[in-house]
Order: sequence, then structure tokens, then C-alpha cells
Amino acid sequence: MDCCTPSNNQKKSNTTSCPSCGEKGKSVPLITLKSLLKASFLETIEPDNTYFFCPNSSCHTVYFSGDHSQTFEEDALKVSVFQKSSGMGVPVCYCFNWTRERLFQATSDNQRPIEQIKKHVQSNRCGCEVNNPQGACCLGNVTAYIRSLN
Repeated sequence: MDCCTPSNNQKKSNTTSCPSCGEKGKSVPLITLKSLLKASFLETIEPDNTYFFCPNSSCHTVYFSGDHSQTFEEDALKVSVFQKSSGMGVPVCYCFNWTRERLFQATSDNQRPIEQIKKHVQSNRCGCEVNNPQGACCLGNVTAYIRSLN
């Protein structure tokens, strides 16, 4: 079983709206916040709360609690967030450091980054729940980004 297997992901029905923008958030495992929040913000999480990821690129909120008592913006994280930052150095695949720039270069050189990432996933090397701010597999983001280059 790997992090990109659907049965390993959070329940899809577990959504609520972002208190900052109203977009539906996706539930993220608590381990994601524990792995990616800076220490000063980590000290404030409430482990009994459910947390959600806001995918809206124009919203400053990255995570919010289900009861809307807490929000965390990108400056609270140790990493830049693909959905929130348009920089070329921002990872699209956090486990294997495929940035926008690296994906652009690889596709320009007729490499196949999706196949490379899939091989790592099949070898049980990914750790999306602790590396990717959305707490889930990045392959959808990688595929969409590569398609946007054409």
C-alpha cells in the first residue's frame, strides 16, 4: 500500500468551507500539519480538531480547523505551497523534489517525469502525507502542470 492508493486517502466526504474564502477544503491528516508547520505554529494545533487544506490559489489560508477556530497561512509552513505560490522553484511533487522548473526542463528534454514518479510510488518510496502540504498524492498536480505546458 502506498500514499497514492485511494484507500489510503482521507474520506472524500470529509469537507468543509474555508472560513477565509468559502472554498471547500479537503481534510488532511494531522501528521501533515505536524510535519510541515513551523514549531511556533505546531505548538498551537489542537490534536482533537479536524484540519482542512484550502486549495484556492488566491486565498492566504493553507489550513483551517473544522470548527473554524484556527487558520494557518503559508508563512506558518516550512515549505512553499504549490497551490499558493506560482514560483518556478516551488515543488509540485514534494517527495522527489519535482519543482515547476524541473518539470519544465524535463518535459523540454523529452523526459518522462510522471513515469519516474510512478516508479517511486510503486516502490513505496513516497510520503505525501508528511511531505505534501495537501496531505495527499501529488500525481494529479504533476499531470495538470505538465498538461498546462503544452
